[in-house]
Amino acid sequence: MRLTIECEREEDGRWLAEVPQLPGVLAYGANAAEAVARAESLALRVIADRIEHGEASPTEIVLTLPATA
Repeated sequence: MRLTIECEREEDGRWLAEVPQLPGVLAYGANAAEAVARAESLALRVIADRIEHGEASPTEIVLTLPATA
């Protein structure tokens, strides 16, 4: 499973990071690194939950972080 994290700055100054391959996995942070860390953590929790409930099988996970992180 190859996941990417996209990160952008909102107009209000907060940073938003999301994992497009996992709908609903997005997180805000005060800076890009914080937003990316939160999105990565959430993505791993979502994948673990899917495995625990039989919705996905364990697989190799590759996270691609944005260059700004």
